[in-house]
Amino acid sequence: MLNETELKRQVWHSRRGMWELDILLGPFAVHALPLISADQQQIYVRLLSQQDPDLFTWFMGHATSSDKELAAMVKQVKDYAKSSQIPA
Repeated sequence: MLNETELKRQVWHSRRGMWELDILLGPFAVHALPLISADQQQIYVRLLSQQDPDLFTWFMGHATSSDKELAAMVKQVKDYAKSSQIPA
């Protein structure tokens, strides 16, 4: 599991400077990231290491990551956004 400092770091890294990504990743990082498994947290960290254009394409549904774990994390973040009434 990520410690408190690492969780804060990931919340900061979830700020991408692109509105569409920020409204999806920010709330997920603050509210859901501390609650998911350590393995899922590491996949999220790996997701954040991807380039913004790729993330945008995946989150907007124009393409899917060839990495099944990243694709599943994108879906998890989008599902969280939908359940939280955040436009996805």
